[in-house]
Amino acid sequence: MKRVRLLMVTVLAVALLGVTPALGQGRPGWVHTWTSMPQLTEPHNLPPAPFTQENLVMDDTTLRQTVRVTTGGRQLRLRFSNAFGGVALPITKAAVALPADGRPGVAAIKPGSSRPVTFQGRTSVSVPVGAQAISDPLTFPVAPRTNITVTLYLAEGQASNLVTSHPGSRTTSHLLAGDHVADTDLPGATPTDHWYFLSGVETVSDDDALVVVGDSLTDGRGSTTNGNDRWPDVLSDRLRGTAVLNQAAGGNRVLNDGLGPNLLARLDRDVLATSGVAWLLVFEGVNDIGTAEATEAAQNQVAADLIAAYEQIAVRAQAQDIRVYGATITPFGGNTGYDDPAGLREATRQKVNHWIRTSGVFDTVLDFDRVTRDPADPRRMLPAYDTGDHLHFNPAGYRAIADSVPARLFR
Repeated sequence: MKRVRLLMVTVLAVALLGVTPALGQGRPGWVHTWTSMPQLTEPHNLPPAPFTQENLVMDDTTLRQTVRVTTGGRQLRLRFSNAFGGVALPITKAAVALPADGRPGVAAIKPGSSRPVTFQGRTSVSVPVGAQAISDPLTFPVAPRTNITVTLYLAEGQASNLVTSHPGSRTTSHLLAGDHVADTDLPGATPTDHWYFLSGVETVSDDDALVVVGDSLTDGRGSTTNGNDRWPDVLSDRLRGTAVLNQAAGGNRVLNDGLGPNLLARLDRDVLATSGVAWLLVFEGVNDIGTAEATEAAQNQVAADLIAAYEQIAVRAQAQDIRVYGATITPFGGNTGYDDPAGLREATRQKVNHWIRTSGVFDTVLDFDRVTRDPADPRRMLPAYDTGDHLHFNPAGYRAIADSVPARLFR
């Protein structure tokens, strides 16, 4: 959107001078095409044995991961995060390749496709505690919705059990002792369904980006491992010329820390500092309601606090010329943990959804509640979309959510 406005000004200026610019001459810049929300790794999500020791992970280890970019380009940059690391993260070597047969979650790469990644011309980098490292630009043409492979080698590992990752990758990564960055395959590697250290992929593009912030309903719990069928993935398949960036994490909350920092705290890092963002979609709040006590006082408080938080998020993003779309909270009737017998949490959901629909704070409202609820019992989701826990969606439910988002909102 920002590039479009800049182009319109440029076109007007040259028109006044009597010059006709060539169509398509925008101003390409670096835009994120894939992201994962950095988190502090819980003990049970640390690398599997023998790759975790006391105060040491991935010693003399190759880590191979696949991710799917949303828009394409001829150049790439990678971002590695040490946001929650206990000590500096020393990356000895890195490379980008295409996975075998273009598939996600595989250990093999296409022969001849691997390219070394550098940092200020060096093959290695040490990422300070709390920081990130951005690689040098790399000529590596990729088409939209292409899987790529990123391989790291840590000669000394990271000397801490405080590690940055994204546990809900729904994508298989691979660990193998020794330096195998350039190897075509990793026979005997240990699989693990988590991403570690990698937090972003950028490409040079004149496209704009949509960031989606949320919880497990956007992170994709209930989707297919290595299937790329979370609802933002499905939406990306529909949108042409728009990067769709998933900045969600299971268990995340708007108001309080849980699995990852709360949305108010991470907004600057995960949205405002993300390159190329023109739109923000907020689909989060169910965990705030569900973890608040089932008392009238507690539920009144969480409703008021959520509404105030949504206003803060909209104000901060709109001040950066980002359009903000709000999504209603989907049903959880029948869920063992969240649905209380007196219906107090359901009343809060209805109150918050009414505010989302009617307040006018959001530039557009996306009514995911209406799309997914059972008309015969609106407190519950449609059985055809239910994983069985009455909270999380299966791939059919995620497709319904994605299909309900109008593509015109991103033109």
